[in-house]
Amino acid sequence: MSHFEPNEYIHYDLLEKNINIVRKRLNRPLTLSEKIVYGHLDDPAGQEIERGKSYLRLRPDRVAMQDATAQMAMLQFISSGLPKVAVPSTIHCDHLIEAQLGGEKDLRRAKDINQEVYNFLATAGAKYGVGFWKPGSGIIHQIILENYAYPGVLLIGTDSHTPNGGGLGGICIGVGGADAVDVMAGIPWELKCPKVIGVKLTGSLSGWTSPKDVILKVAGILTVKGGTGAIVEYHGPGVDSISCTGMATICNMGAEIGATTSVFPYNHRMKKYLSKTGRADIANLADEFKDHLVPDPGCHYDQLIEVNLSELKPHINGPFTPDLAHPVAEVGKVAEKEGWPLDIRVGLIGSCTNSSYEDMGRSAAVAKQALAHGLKCKSQFTITPGSEQIRATIERDGYAQILRDLGGIVLANACGPCIGQWDRKDIKKGEKNTIVTSYNRNFTGRNDANPETHAFVTSPEIVTALAIAGTLKFNPETDYLTGTDGKKFKLEAPDADELPKAEFDPGQDTYQHPPKDSSGQHVDVSPTSQRLQLLEPFDKWDGKDLEDLQILIKVKGKCTTDHISAAGPWLKFRGHLDNISNNLLIGAINIENGKANSVRNAVTQEFGPVPDTARYYKKHGIRWVVIGDENYGEGSSREHAALEPRHLGARAIITKSFARIHETNLKKQGLLPLTFADPADYNKIHPVDKLTIQGLKDFTPGKPLNGLTLAQGVQVEIRGDTGTHKETAGSCQAASLQALPRERGGGHRVRTIINTECELLHPLGLGEGRRKCARRGVGNLSESLASCRLAVTRQGPLPGRGGLQLSGRCGTGFPNLTPSQSPLGPPNSECFLLPVLPRPPISLKYSPKMSVFRVCPC
Repeated sequence: MSHFEPNEYIHYDLLEKNINIVRKRLNRPLTLSEKIVYGHLDDPAGQEIERGKSYLRLRPDRVAMQDATAQMAMLQFISSGLPKVAVPSTIHCDHLIEAQLGGEKDLRRAKDINQEVYNFLATAGAKYGVGFWKPGSGIIHQIILENYAYPGVLLIGTDSHTPNGGGLGGICIGVGGADAVDVMAGIPWELKCPKVIGVKLTGSLSGWTSPKDVILKVAGILTVKGGTGAIVEYHGPGVDSISCTGMATICNMGAEIGATTSVFPYNHRMKKYLSKTGRADIANLADEFKDHLVPDPGCHYDQLIEVNLSELKPHINGPFTPDLAHPVAEVGKVAEKEGWPLDIRVGLIGSCTNSSYEDMGRSAAVAKQALAHGLKCKSQFTITPGSEQIRATIERDGYAQILRDLGGIVLANACGPCIGQWDRKDIKKGEKNTIVTSYNRNFTGRNDANPETHAFVTSPEIVTALAIAGTLKFNPETDYLTGTDGKKFKLEAPDADELPKAEFDPGQDTYQHPPKDSSGQHVDVSPTSQRLQLLEPFDKWDGKDLEDLQILIKVKGKCTTDHISAAGPWLKFRGHLDNISNNLLIGAINIENGKANSVRNAVTQEFGPVPDTARYYKKHGIRWVVIGDENYGEGSSREHAALEPRHLGARAIITKSFARIHETNLKKQGLLPLTFADPADYNKIHPVDKLTIQGLKDFTPGKPLNGLTLAQGVQVEIRGDTGTHKETAGSCQAASLQALPRERGGGHRVRTIINTECELLHPLGLGEGRRKCARRGVGNLSESLASCRLAVTRQGPLPGRGGLQLSGRCGTGFPNLTPSQSPLGPPNSECFLLPVLPRPPISLKYSPKMSVFRVCPC
């Protein structure tokens, strides 16, 4: 399987056996992804197989973890009490190195700051049989491509960009740490049977168009959630025009369309790469089993997209979302129209997406042309090698020096600015600016924690050209630059070798083998550590329905895992659940006030930080939920976005839709991920409402749950899909909210209307009431009132109070009361007429659990 693991072997014979069993059962042609996935079934003869519905029990070949997520994964594995991991596993130190001064200095600083964490991971790896890649080795996905991925492998990794390995024909899937622990513990891993999206490539790449442009184009077509629940499978005659590392680039950024993973069929480009990276024996074996490493003729795809590579133009996507696609030729005009800054402050190349030898060569080819005319970058320029092997080889072959001569700074072999590990000094927070990168993500604040940084994603060669020109308005295909001699020139399309002519230079030895005998190995976690914390079990479900759940926050708009559990400086707490929980949802926008990290405490009625409010609720035994928008939890695989709300007392997350990995992570941590059947129902829940979820005892796939918003007296039907998870609920769907009809007298009833702490409001005279009722304080309705009609106005919160409001008109009969006429109700708010009330006394029931409303007597 790898020269680092001489006793672990590739079992193509078992893959073939399982594929044949499934093929006979299904009696139809299979896609490549089906062959690899079904070829790893725990029970190929008995497993139910239906795309998009059944849950598969799989036996992955190996596990990979990056250092930020490996901390929690290894802490969870330690809790299992097992002596060794059951499958080959590796840890990669790439996330904790901050870009500041340059490669060597930044690496030394990171080793000093993170010594406790690195020691924990190294000793845990040694004790439990996990290979350990030291800081400076490189980015996890590049290391996997160079050493561990192979055609037909099923690999899971605790990072969302694990699909990078699809460039070598493997099914490589990003997961949370709890999933990785299942596999390391020898437990079959569950995956909802993915659908398959086919992308047929025709024509061939040429000129300025690169593999990156394929996925930038596809992202524009499918959007950030178009691949959810599916594997994207590339095929067609255009595949052969793409290098192996180029295929990896495309698969890597498939995470940005929500895909389970992406994959390419085995071909001669992969064989060439395997041979160049010292794995010719694997390539020869793959040749023998090639029929199982390509799709069957006539196989069916759930969706089919066609991209003509000969017609494809260079693209640049952004800002603030990776699916906002623009041809490079048009982005300048769009930026002018939208008011995006045209001047480029920084160009950044490298990352796990684009740091191959070919990528660096193409960037160097652009740089050489500019240098020949006396030019350097107008923008700042950084280079991130993907691995120690890439760094050493581009140093040997002169690429690194060319890029330095252009004005570039070579950073450490790590993630760096791509994940927010960037000590940026050239701007102040809040300053509007533009950067261009060859990375994969560009969510708000992702790279530098500045919400006003407009980040655009493109290929390394386009980044280099734009950094030289210094503006988004530059199109290298048509526009000219002016050399120091005053003469105009146009950059030629770059050309570079796919792989080095000589062998790769491996650079420094940065791998730690686990010892054969680990009996004397100790893993120490100090009880006073601020970086590491042994885990305590979460409280168990009491078997009862969830009642009176407070809404912690109703999130407005995009909410990625960066918003739920920020990275950057928070990465240092990835091994300490309580400390990192202080970043819970600090980036999410509260729909109630349009602010980040500012929510109402339902008890004190004061606004404060989200984590502080959650801790208050936990301390006082108040269980809570989050209401989310579309594709909630997109982005990184970080399970901390599920661990933190569970730790601080959450019981459910209710959204319009979820990103796949985050939904799975919530289930693993015992949280209910619920979705509205009708997304419009999101608008019917107010941040001050309380929620009840009923029917959990009998919760089974396809059976609805019942829910109730206590502030509104409306009923919610929640349809569930638990999969085969026995101890946690699964993804659910809620039907429309419905007002409950009043038992007698028509109209609608309000189930609970006022709390016990309200002050009395004495009846007013008729005229005075009309003038002042909208200005008076909170009262209770046990007071005798004159004969009148009240309208329930769905509105709020009140200043300093929160809750619903009642407004009324006096008289008999049925006045034509509309929302806009209501003293307190804004236009388009929901008003329900109550029946004509008798002469005093009037008695309306109230509940001590209800949020406050204002009452206006007639």
